[in-house]
Amino acid sequence: MEGIANYLDSLIGGIDLTFYSIVVGGLIWGLLVLRPWQDGTHYNNTLLNNTVNLIHFGSKALTITQITQIGLKIWLMVATLGKSPFPAFFNTVQFQAGLLRASLAFVLAVFIRQFLKSNTRSKLYWQISTLIILPLVISGGWLVHGASRLEDREFLMTLTVTHQIAAAIWVGGIFQLLSIWRLKKHNSIAIELWPLLLKRFSLLGIAAVLILLATGTPLAWYNIASFKGLVGAGYGNLLMVKVIMMCLALGFAYLNRQAVNSYFENRSLYVLTTRVPYYIEVETLILLTILFTAASLASQPPAVDIPHLTASFEEVLNMFAPRMPRWESPTHEALIAGEAGRVAIVGQIPSEAATAWSDYNHNIAGIFLTTMSFFAMLSYFPRFSWAKYWPIGFMALGIFLFFRSDAESWPLGPLGFWESTFNNGEILQHRIATFLVFGLGLLEVRARINGHNQALPYAFPILAAFGGMMLLAHSHVGFEPKSAFLIQVGHTMMGVFSLILACGRWLELKLDSPGKNVAGFISVFALFQIGVILMFYREPLY
Repeated sequence: MEGIANYLDSLIGGIDLTFYSIVVGGLIWGLLVLRPWQDGTHYNNTLLNNTVNLIHFGSKALTITQITQIGLKIWLMVATLGKSPFPAFFNTVQFQAGLLRASLAFVLAVFIRQFLKSNTRSKLYWQISTLIILPLVISGGWLVHGASRLEDREFLMTLTVTHQIAAAIWVGGIFQLLSIWRLKKHNSIAIELWPLLLKRFSLLGIAAVLILLATGTPLAWYNIASFKGLVGAGYGNLLMVKVIMMCLALGFAYLNRQAVNSYFENRSLYVLTTRVPYYIEVETLILLTILFTAASLASQPPAVDIPHLTASFEEVLNMFAPRMPRWESPTHEALIAGEAGRVAIVGQIPSEAATAWSDYNHNIAGIFLTTMSFFAMLSYFPRFSWAKYWPIGFMALGIFLFFRSDAESWPLGPLGFWESTFNNGEILQHRIATFLVFGLGLLEVRARINGHNQALPYAFPILAAFGGMMLLAHSHVGFEPKSAFLIQVGHTMMGVFSLILACGRWLELKLDSPGKNVAGFISVFALFQIGVILMFYREPLY
């Protein structure tokens, strides 16, 4: 069970940041954007109750998440040490800061339920709610990399906490906008509130982005400090992924800002109601992925601390160099014979068969995906309408991966299915990915057959986005850091393209022409890019 505890511990970090943003960003939204105590507002009780309910939900979920995080750490230590970690664990910063955050989130949930819900227009209660979470926000400084540094400790902790607040303002505000759009669709609020609140949040969002840049840049410099650290270590790689995704999110934020400005010039609601809500939905998807990437980043050693373990720029480029895919697989017997060296804790020596087996799996999976992207492109032409069932390829790929991904376990290897799944974090991630790939194909094919089902088509982009998050949190901790990074760099790029695939497909389903066609092509192109990366993949282990 150690494997599943370790993996869940890294995943729950992203969930924790999400609820943290809903709470902190939601309260700042109430104070700076909504300002319900001012005269002349057209807010009805439905809007105010909806806003407060979302923050209340976030505070309850944050309490549970924090307690779960502490529980997982205890579980992990028991599994690793073979004995109870108490009473020493009581004195650790991780336990004390985590317990404080859980307690304050619980206090906030109680306060909202008892007071703010019945006084939603009270400025005093909004301010008290914000004061309650102030120590919760500050306590985050003891849970980041900066707390472990000997130099500039307080400065780094302050920068990180400020960075987290800025991110929470952006993400929490986006969640509030989505909630308001839902009310607007049901005609539960005055129609002029939608553009008004979009405009107000736009200004706050710009401020949040500027703070993110002002705090993120020195943090990145301090933790990386060199070009080699940026391109040759896991920390730098995930940081670049964050920057790429932030640029994508800013692109949609820019489109929203332009649409708001246009509305206040010509008073046409067309773009604000037919495109902006869907841009915001995609922006939310991207921001959530950034939060999960940030949680993964927190588990990586800063590049500045491991200069002797970083890869060179040439080694990174070599991972993406075009080459002939491997067509022949070694035998299963040859693979099993070398497994002891590959999984050894000390002195890992992966066999040539293990490397060839992995290369074959990745390359064949790449051929699957590039072929599927070709048929996906064909499906846009009416005479090739049969090609719209190209997602069947995902089901075939899922079956292929089930047999090939972890050949040392059932059904090919001697390890049992449950034993291998829950005792090895890497196998667990492979099992989830295999299930996702098969489910992705099954649901999308059903959606294309049953065209009247309005909800089923959205399963594809949601699962694709979840797959992208998994790739960004994918761990190969069993390998040496440099090899693990060279594997990670390919996975993170595929994670970014999976996110683009998901966003493109989501917009293709939501937008009208010509925007939907452009989004659909970008989605298929992202699938093609994932296939190309896999086709050229080579294990850096041998």
